[in-house]
Amino acid sequence: MALKAGVPSLYRLIRAKSPVLWVCLAWVLTPMGASAKTFAGLIYPLHDITLSAGVAGLVMKRLVLPGQSVKVNQVLLQLDDRLQTIESDRRKVIFEDQSELVAARERTRILSTLLKDARAVFKETGSISKDELLRLEAEHVASSGRMEQLVAQKKRERLDYESAERERLQRHITAPISGVVTKVIPQVGEWAKPGDPIIFLVDPSTAVLRLAIPHAEAGALKVGANQSIQMESGSAVPQITGRVTFVSPVADPASGLVPIEITFSNPKRGIKPGIKGSIELSSTGQQK
Repeated sequence: MALKAGVPSLYRLIRAKSPVLWVCLAWVLTPMGASAKTFAGLIYPLHDITLSAGVAGLVMKRLVLPGQSVKVNQVLLQLDDRLQTIESDRRKVIFEDQSELVAARERTRILSTLLKDARAVFKETGSISKDELLRLEAEHVASSGRMEQLVAQKKRERLDYESAERERLQRHITAPISGVVTKVIPQVGEWAKPGDPIIFLVDPSTAVLRLAIPHAEAGALKVGANQSIQMESGSAVPQITGRVTFVSPVADPASGLVPIEITFSNPKRGIKPGIKGSIELSSTGQQK
């Protein structure tokens, strides 16, 4: 018991008197199972998008160049939309014309006042005939019905205008995210087909290291945990800390490897997506 109690004191004495001897002793006493293993993968941008047109059309304007930074909803390319613009403007004029509806509302208001007065006169003095009273009621009902028809018509006209405007905007290819344009395929005057690649857009401000590791080591990585990433030589940023965002619940049946994703911020674009990145895990299942 005395020998066991004196071992920690001996370690402290060696560490204080001879740091070099202490490092050597610690290396000798380290279990072989604690050696680190390195696993490599590739760096991908969080968003790598291929944009296409939803309709066919002639390319009228290219508003961006490869390498240009763009903001979300910025127009990147415009197809010929002259006919759609005319139709949208026509629908807008029809929708904004409120003259008939205003007249119908005013006529209904006047008839409502006349009908109210006529009912009062008929009830108190009887100096107005019942036929005249019924005629006023019929006109009021017809005017109210016409006003309701015009209100419903304006709703349909609004939908027609929005549909025409949407048809026009389909010919404007916009950026769904903020990022960098890497390629613009069609030239001005060329025909673009629906679904064909037109513009390639990436967001390198956030990147993802994707790799696969053996099932035995995958248990060391937990979603939400921080993980150090080493970049390949030549990278402007040699090392960065990311966050584990995905650990596959299944392993590949053929290789037994588990897909892993580690996300990290890359605001100054010091790390180029496409290069290799690696992580170190000890064989005892501890992250480094």
